[in-house]
Amino acid sequence: MNIKNEIQALLQKFQDGYIHRNVSRLSEFMELFHPECEIIGTAGANPGVGEWYLNRDTARSIFHGNWKDWGDLRIDISKVTVKVQGEVGWMSFPGTVTMEIGEDNYEEFFEVIKEIIAAPNIDAKQKLLDILRGGTNTVFELNRGSKFIWPIRITAVVAKYAERLVFTQMAFSFSTTRFPDERIIDGKVIE
Repeated sequence: MNIKNEIQALLQKFQDGYIHRNVSRLSEFMELFHPECEIIGTAGANPGVGEWYLNRDTARSIFHGNWKDWGDLRIDISKVTVKVQGEVGWMSFPGTVTMEIGEDNYEEFFEVIKEIIAAPNIDAKQKLLDILRGGTNTVFELNRGSKFIWPIRITAVVAKYAERLVFTQMAFSFSTTRFPDERIIDGKVIE
């Protein structure tokens, strides 16, 4: 089998993991990744912090969380762009994340408000700004309907190790036409 066909097979196994989202098979799914892989989620801002994982053991948590609480990720395998050099390949591909978020999200946001209010070391102005921003986003987005479909793009690098093709790096990202969700203020990443 040539490396492009192996990449297609690996991508299909990745997609199958997200289709079935069987947490009891997560260890098997993690074998698709090199032990020293680097996985960057949509909330990854700095190496080793948040959703920027530096090895397979820590990256396991992003997939576990995605399968339990995130939307339905579907990649468009027909639109994968693959480049190969020897036994290394790098690729990019689009996909979607679909979630149903209903009216109960208003109640859920009230719980978030309680957490914001109770947060120590955050001044009243910042708390109010967080509540206003989140409240406005909640009302705006839920007014557009309960079915949320977000376009996502994923880039990945694969390489052969011990005669087996595995992911060595992967990054998930959402495109945005507005201000990014995170910003650096006084040297700290702020949401």
